[in-house]
Amino acid sequence: QVQLVESGGGLVQPGGSLTLSCVASGFTFSNTPMTWARQAPGRGINWISQINAAGTSTDYTDSVKGRFTITRDNAKNTLYLHMRNLIPDDTAVYYCIRGFSLGGTRGQGTQVTVSS
Repeated sequence: QVQLVESGGGLVQPGGSLTLSCVASGFTFSNTPMTWARQAPGRGINWISQINAAGTSTDYTDSVKGRFTITRDNAKNTLYLHMRNLIPDDTAVYYCIRGFSLGGTRGQGTQVTVSS
């Protein structure tokens, strides 16, 4: 079955960096566009970035442009989110999602907390 497993979250100070990973299985990852989304405490899930199947086209929500980079390694069935210059408002559970829709299959999430 389709499975997505995120990792790499943690506690980081403002201005710090983290790289999230999402290992995919149960579908042809190399043919599938992917999305990162996040859910802050008490709020809905929000789209933050997406990448096409080949990894040649990406998009970002304005609040993370210039700070976050989405990449993928199709040979390893892995999606990444490289985050730098983190701010407290980035605190959330981060999810990888199969496809471009927030309603797609997603993993269990990984918690990112930005705090001093």
